[in-house]
Amino acid sequence: MYVIDQKAPLDMPIPGLQHATWAGSDDGLEQMSVWRQTIAPGGATPPHRHDCEEIVLCSSGTGELHIDGQVHPFCAGQTVAVPRNVLHQIFAVGAQPMNLVAVLAATPVDVYLPDGQKLDLPWRS
Repeated sequence: MYVIDQKAPLDMPIPGLQHATWAGSDDGLEQMSVWRQTIAPGGATPPHRHDCEEIVLCSSGTGELHIDGQVHPFCAGQTVAVPRNVLHQIFAVGAQPMNLVAVLAATPVDVYLPDGQKLDLPWRS
């Protein structure tokens, strides 16, 4: 497929997280994924890492990246770069939902919890 409709994010079992995969292995890609996510105020991703680099573009809201024992605030108009295999967590800290587009250098994307256990992503078929 060369042109893909951008699906609206749907509620996930992870509290406060909505997700849509905009492009990935189901679309014929072999090396990258594009995710669209909305995180509700006060919500967060679980602490996790993956075996690929990740770029996160924030289009609205405010957040914090917790990585390497540090907290890095970010907001709309900023880009977050996460190196491969680095444990991180993203929090929505403002009063409004935070809208993100993530580009990951793998498809499908394997996600691991801090103890090394693989997280079964609810949006993976």
